[in-house]
Amino acid sequence: MQSQPVMSRFGAESFLPSMVALSVVRELGPVLTALIFAGRVSSGIGAELSSMRVTEQIDAMEVSAVHPYRYLVVTRILACTLILPILTLYVNFLAIIGGFIAISLSQGITFHQYIDAVFRSLQFSDLIPGLAKTFVFGFIVGAVGAYKGYNATNGTVGVGRASTSAVVMASLLILITDMVLVRITVMIWNQ
Repeated sequence: MQSQPVMSRFGAESFLPSMVALSVVRELGPVLTALIFAGRVSSGIGAELSSMRVTEQIDAMEVSAVHPYRYLVVTRILACTLILPILTLYVNFLAIIGGFIAISLSQGITFHQYIDAVFRSLQFSDLIPGLAKTFVFGFIVGAVGAYKGYNATNGTVGVGRASTSAVVMASLLILITDMVLVRITVMIWNQ
């Protein structure tokens, strides 16, 4: 909707479906999904593990000869790493459908024309970097949330601090990692 007036000045309105699809699949879908995921999941992991730490449940597991790191941390990191790419595919699909609704309201394009333009512009090589990034982002979300929660101190104050700092740190690391991964992707694909 924001690009349509600018593109109409240059007579390039027919490129809107391609632009929407490429921007969603390559960058917007993975990064925005990861940031929202970090806000919800990283804070949840941080709060859950920190409350287990301050109520000495993790200490009780260690005393019982159960390795809490394996059961509490590794499983959460693995779950985040595997679920974020699936969630990103779902978000990409919804964003492309949302793009159709926005473009059809302003241009009157049919669904068949829109989907045809989207599939003509997208290649499998456009999907790979975006999805590959989400595995890294999922790992970051799980690892940061688990680290902040597992190492929490200071009682209930520590629970809130672990939850908040997990979201902030995960979001910051996602943005920095995305910048690095985009540079790497551009260098690889331009050779």
